[in-house]
Order: sequence, then structure tokens, then C-alpha cells
Amino acid sequence: MKVILATLNAKYIHTSLAIRLLKAYSGNRFDIDLAEYTIKDPVLNIVSDLYQKRPDVVGFSCYIWNIEETIKVVELLRKVLPDTAIVLGGPEVSYDTEYWMRRIPSVDFIVMGDGEETFHHLLEELAGDRKFHFVFGAAYRKDGEIRLNPPRPKSDLNTLPSPHRFPEDIPHLGKRIVYFETSRGCPFSCQFCLSSIEVGVRYYDIERVKSDILYLISHGAKTIKFLDRTFNINRSYAMEMFEFLIQNHGGCVFQFEITADIMRPEVLDYLAENAPPGIFRFEIGVQSTNDPTNELVKRRQNFTKLKRTVTKIKESGKIDQHLDLIAGLPEEDYATFRKTFNDVFAMRPEELQLGFLKMLRGTGLRNDAVKYNYIYMDHAPYEILGNDILPFSDIVRLKRLEDVLEKYWNDHRMDHTMEYLITSEFDSPFDFFQEFGDFWESRGWQRIGHQLEDLFTRLHEFLGCRGMKEPEIVLGLMKLDYYLQHKYKPRKIWWEDRLDKDRRTAIFKRLAERPQSVSAAFAAHGFNERELQKNAVVDELPFSLQAVLDGTQDSPEGQGGSLLIVVYQQEPAADKPLFYTAPLQLSPAQR
Repeated sequence: MKVILATLNAKYIHTSLAIRLLKAYSGNRFDIDLAEYTIKDPVLNIVSDLYQKRPDVVGFSCYIWNIEETIKVVELLRKVLPDTAIVLGGPEVSYDTEYWMRRIPSVDFIVMGDGEETFHHLLEELAGDRKFHFVFGAAYRKDGEIRLNPPRPKSDLNTLPSPHRFPEDIPHLGKRIVYFETSRGCPFSCQFCLSSIEVGVRYYDIERVKSDILYLISHGAKTIKFLDRTFNINRSYAMEMFEFLIQNHGGCVFQFEITADIMRPEVLDYLAENAPPGIFRFEIGVQSTNDPTNELVKRRQNFTKLKRTVTKIKESGKIDQHLDLIAGLPEEDYATFRKTFNDVFAMRPEELQLGFLKMLRGTGLRNDAVKYNYIYMDHAPYEILGNDILPFSDIVRLKRLEDVLEKYWNDHRMDHTMEYLITSEFDSPFDFFQEFGDFWESRGWQRIGHQLEDLFTRLHEFLGCRGMKEPEIVLGLMKLDYYLQHKYKPRKIWWEDRLDKDRRTAIFKRLAERPQSVSAAFAAHGFNERELQKNAVVDELPFSLQAVLDGTQDSPEGQGGSLLIVVYQQEPAADKPLFYTAPLQLSPAQR
């Protein structure tokens, strides 16, 4: 019996842990191949590929991001392979299963919950007596009726074979994200999250986890993303894993979802002292700082402790942090969400992800949708369109904010400019991103693409229309950020006040003659005039750049102009240019 386990990933670099778990459990008994596609692949291409494999059974792993595309594949596949058994599994079809069986008549079976044992039993029945009523955790059809069997007891994770040892995966480990779980379940009861449905947390044996990770690293894995809903819920387990990964990382990057307000101080101290920079990345779900909202959705959160954790991690400079917010939770209107956004942005996370509430099947909030007058999309991703205090008009505005937040903060194209604007020119970070998002849409820019230069010119146009208190400072910071976005000396600039060639040559000559006047670090490179002409850019600014970067521009020492000097390094390993500031007096006198 030929079995294909398939899924549609969100992106090519993603991999599916679920289908590997199923193959690891049943691959010794059945002939199983894996087939991974993306949601961007043409449906007919996917169906054609599966058709050529001539499977007896095809199983699809279904999630909120791929279910609608998977349905299209299934319906076409049924037409060209009428005798193939089609099975669905995964979180998206594990709830409201009868609905899915009715909506997709082409599906023969649905596996609910943990799939390893249920899918294995289903394959045995397909190959044998076909007594499907014995397969706990499965839904099937009989005599035109839909039958839902009782659920199967939760698996003992340590009886499941490793999904990480397939030889055919080795060539791809360095090019794709490896998904890994050390546990299943979540101790919390957040009513918007599917993880709240499963009671308790089950762990894999830690020595087995370490062995699998060493195998992946030794075979070239570059990014491992842990799927545990709260990686640090068991302090001793998490601490042992952090120590192990620090000692054995081999250059691999590890991503975790953590709950920040329960992170112990001794763990934070250990990470601050021992974690190599860039090896760990933490994803932290804040969602809301509005206490009535958190109480309604049963989300226990101590924001003071969360802030302490995020701040300490940021100060260590070792770990990037990705913080999540959800717009549209109960009792959070536009004004309170503005406060939530500013509360979290004040911590300056490397990334701030603004998501919109999704009414997931099986969650308590979906069951209580009428209570808060929620309207939402009928099909995945079930995103809300409004509720009793957050109308669709506000959601549309927040969507605009989200768009520019991604482009201008999370992509880190102009960090110095952003920091100055949100602290010195606008009332709050929220107000900057909202105003700019509204302007962006009014210009129709959301319908067209953008290059790096476009991001700068569009921001410059917005700020020019709005008016700035210190336009020269803003322009100077934008110049700095533009230069820093290039690995090599840029051939063109987007602003008009370019230094003429003779003046630039005279400045480079002076810098080569008096490098110590810039800084000891600059002088240590020993740049000569020819090297500066070839590999550096320079600009004269009518303010003290260093004072602005230090936040001391209002002091007497912060007055006066400065030189901006950016040097592009030639070493292959250098991915960022060096930049320096110097007093404007270092410039040769104007003729």
C-alpha cells in the first residue's frame, strides 16, 4: 500500500514536523513518502505531482494558513484519483470535525488530535479488515453517514520514534527551518488560543531531545524553531536545555516561545552572562496590557515582571526579541489598544508583531463570539471584522499602522530615524505609525511595490507634508540610515543637497591628514586619501550628530554642526559599514 503524507507549507523554507512524526511512527510498517509544497504553488501542479506518484492513501496536514488551498487540492485529486483514500489531520480539522466532513465530501477520513497512533491504526485497517469503528480518534463515512469515533488517549511522547533522522532530509537542513518540539500542551487557558484546550504538558525525555539536536547540528542545521507553547514553563528543563545549546550550538540559531513574566532571575542572569550573541531568539506573546481584557480571556500576566524580563534581555545585547500583540480582544477599543501598543513599544523590541484576533475553531472566544458581537470571516483565517467596541473602520486603520510598522520598524531599515521621530517629533510611537499608515494609503502606495530608496523618499514626503520641529535633524538621520543600509558605497542618493566634488575631495584630504581629530578608532584604520575617496562617503550636517544619537542635543556641548563619515569595509566578512562623526570644524574652510 503506497502512502503519501503531504502538506502545503506557508513558505519554501518551512518544513512540516507533523508529517515526519507520522512517517517515523509508521514508516517501518508501510511504504510512506513525504511531499511538501507551499500555498503559493499552483493547485494543478500539486495535483499533477501527487497523481504521478499513484498513491493508495494520501494524508494532508491541515492548518489555518493552508486549509483553503488544501481543499482545492483535495477536490481536484478526488477527480483524477477516485480510488485513493484521502485523509486529513492537524489542528484545523481536529475541531468541528463533522463540519469538515460535510464541507469536503472528497475526504474519506479525518484524524483528530495526536496523529501518530491514530493514523497508524487507520492504515492497518485500510490494509486489512477495514473495521474503522475501532480507530479511536478518527472520523469516517459509512453508508452515507459521518461517524466520529471516541478520542484516543494522549500519546506517551517517549514511545514515539524520532522524526529528525531521515537521510533524505540531510541535504536540506542548512537551507530550511527545522521545527522541533520538546513538549506538547500548555499550562495556560487563554481563550483565543487552541493550546488552551489540551490540559497539561507532556515532555520528551531530555536526553533524547539533546541527541536529536546534536544530530541536526552535526548534519548542517542552521535554524531550529521550538514549537513548545511555553518553552520555559519547567524552569529546570529549560535551564538545562539553554546550557546544553550554549555549549553545543555550532553556529545554529534557536527560536523559542517563552512566557516572559515567569522567567526566573537566575535564568536571565545566566543567559546575559553566557549566551553567545545571535544564537537565541525569543518570541513573547504580550497580546494586551489591558487588565480587564486579560481577565476576560483568562490570560494571567504580570506586566511588571514581563517588562523586567524583556528589559534585562535587551540590555544584555545577546538575544533578539519578537513581541506579539493581538488587536480586537474583548474590552480593548482603539484607545486602549493605543495604550497597549505604546506600553510594549516602550521596551523597544527588535520586532513588534501586530496581529488581529482570529476566531479559531474550538476556542472559548469563538464560542462566546455573540457575547461581544464579534463579526469575523467565515473561512480561515477567521480574522475578526469588528466587535461591540472596535468597529471595522478602526480595524482598517490599524491595518494601515501594521503595514508601515513592518516596513519601517521590524525590517530595521532606518533605526536612528525611527527612534528620533517617535521620541522627539510625535506624541507617541502609535501616533507616528498610525499617521504615516494613513498617509501611505492616501497615496495608494499599498498597491505598488517599493525599493529601498522608495522607503526613504516616501517617509520624506510624509514628513514634509506634516511638518517637523527639527527637519534638518530628521534629514541627517535619514542620510545616516540610508548609507548604513548598503554593504558597498552607494552609487546614488535620493536627496538633493549633495556635496560638490571639490569640497568632498578637500574633506577626505583633511581626514587623511588629521584622522585623530575624528577618533582613535578611525585613526587606527590608517585610511589614506585614495582609500577614502574609493570606499567612503561624507556629508556636512548642521547639527551635532553624536549629540542627537546620545540624546544631548539640547545641551551646550550638543550645539554646532558635524561631519558624517561612513566607510565601507572591503573584507568579505564585513556586512556593515563603519560610521563616524566629527566636529564640522574639521572641514576645510569654505572658499
